[in-house]
Amino acid sequence: MLEYIALAILVFAAITLFYGVIVIHDIPYEIAKKRNHPQQDALHVAGWVSLFTLHVLWPFLWIWATLYREDRGWGFSSSDKTSEQPINNENDNISSQAMAQQLVELNKRIDVLENNAAKGSKQLNTPSKDVN
Repeated sequence: MLEYIALAILVFAAITLFYGVIVIHDIPYEIAKKRNHPQQDALHVAGWVSLFTLHVLWPFLWIWATLYREDRGWGFSSSDKTSEQPINNENDNISSQAMAQQLVELNKRIDVLENNAAKGSKQLNTPSKDVN
């Protein structure tokens, strides 16, 4: 009697394992179906092929399925076109004027530093007189 119970447990475990592997390999297809992926069928077939290639393709199928979203397609930008248009207002003009003034000041500081560095290198290059 105990042998039959052990056999039933083994059969149940084998069927559960077999079904579990199939369900896991269908996850990328389910993601693609939920996202209305244009290549759902290819993902489904590739999931079955991955079963026979020792699961090598499966991580790539997951990435392939998750890259596409119906609202934005394959890219990373939003579908809101108003965010791409530049907004011109008074604050932008003020900030650009302030940036231009800051750029002029920084250029002056760089010139002063370069002049000081050039004078310092001239002093270092001049031969010193030995006091012997």
